Amino acid sequence: MLDQEWIKTLADGRKVKFIYQDLPEDSTFITAQIEASEVVYSVILTQARKPVSRGDVEGHFKSELSKK
Repeated sequence: MLDQEWIKTLADGRKVKFIYQDLPEDSTFITAQIEASEVVYSVILTQARKPVSRGDVEGHFKSELSKK
């Protein structure tokens, strides 16, 4: 997986934009932003298992996105 972004609609109808970027030295930058929200969840994973799948990225933010 290279640098990517995609939008997923959650079961409750909210849309979330995910971004994945490979960084040097086996690091990965991932973000999740709920549509129309100023809150952006961002994480830098060091020594990330690659390739990282969309499911891996979405799963990383599962608990944050389950909050309303």
